[in-house]
Amino acid sequence: MKINKNTKFLIIGLGLMGGSYARALTKKGYTVNAITKDQSSIDFAIENKIINYGTTAVEEELIKNTDVVIFALYPHVFTEWLEKYQHLFKPGTVLTDVTGVKTSVISQIDAIIRDDIEFIAAHPMAGREVYGVENSDDAIFKNANYIVVPTEKNSSESIALCKELGSILGFAKISELSPEKHDEMIAFLSQLTHCIAVCLMTCNQSDNMQDYTGDSFRDLTRIAQINEYMWSELFLMNKEPLLQMMRIFRDDFDKLTGYIEADDKQAIMDMMRISTERRKLFNK
Repeated sequence: MKINKNTKFLIIGLGLMGGSYARALTKKGYTVNAITKDQSSIDFAIENKIINYGTTAVEEELIKNTDVVIFALYPHVFTEWLEKYQHLFKPGTVLTDVTGVKTSVISQIDAIIRDDIEFIAAHPMAGREVYGVENSDDAIFKNANYIVVPTEKNSSESIALCKELGSILGFAKISELSPEKHDEMIAFLSQLTHCIAVCLMTCNQSDNMQDYTGDSFRDLTRIAQINEYMWSELFLMNKEPLLQMMRIFRDDFDKLTGYIEADDKQAIMDMMRISTERRKLFNK
């Protein structure tokens, strides 16, 4: 299957990410429908022309008339939904997701998915510290990365379709990683950073810190305003890679601690120089 103007998209889970996908696809002229749990989300999305049609019910005809399905759900809800309703998809339907952990999710999906439909995993490396379709914004994709995560079970056609979807959504760079490599990278680039931000916010109980802080603390803790239900699930699903990255971080933090204790200015400066050079690679 190739995406064309007749391709019908169904988004299951119309929150921040599902809503942002819907905005981007609708702006490009595609037919975008949605299933989500809250009628208020459907009402908002229709009123603001984010989707063509939406429902809180699992409607058989809607699902059967869909070509590409985007799951924007918590991982455990995703697998439960698929197991319960996958019989409604027409043969040849392509499924993808926005889930932040891949190895465990893909293994669960592969164990239950029908042979005549295909799941190709993807991870949009974009987001905001707010929730819900009312805060959705396809502009978050503009300078962001999009990772396609295929396995040997995926066809070349579906991999190409998923990459094309990333391009249509407006992502700046589209990459491909194995599930294992994805989870290793995400443990460092996303999950560890959230762990650090959370600990920064909980390690000091001083009063009125917000009255004295500067931009550096605000920047470092921006992601500490966190969805505890989703992120705790992601941390535990990716437990071993995340723990390994936390140990590596702790080792370097202990190293810097030792340099400061020893008044070793040269070692401190050397570490800062390495940090500066590596950070330049991330500047946009």
